[in-house]
Amino acid sequence: MNTLLNLAGRILLAQFFLLAGLSKIINYDGTAAYMQAFHVPTSLLPLVILLEVGGGAAILLGWKVRWFAPLLALFSIMAALIFHHDFSNETQWILFIGDLSTAGGLLVLAQAGALAPALDARQRRY
Repeated sequence: MNTLLNLAGRILLAQFFLLAGLSKIINYDGTAAYMQAFHVPTSLLPLVILLEVGGGAAILLGWKVRWFAPLLALFSIMAALIFHHDFSNETQWILFIGDLSTAGGLLVLAQAGALAPALDARQRRY
């Protein structure tokens, strides 16, 4: 049961980052404008996309999970603080809590690591 729950958690966390990264690729100019509105350099956008897509894929595949999960958790906390801090706006409050909750799940995953089926689990067998 633990392996099934671990896999389900990885899939759910990974889809969040994979879809967000792909959305930023599709709407690159809109994302860049959104970042500019918050005084975040748009030169960081390719790195954000790489982290979301690459990190999401790593979590999904169970590769270097104990490295990527805390990195994505930190990214989620930073996104919450930079982009979702208008607590007078209920939508922003929900997004803020969602980012923090995602970070919490990622930190638990970082502690547990990836169980089979996972590339990390495969490498441990040898």
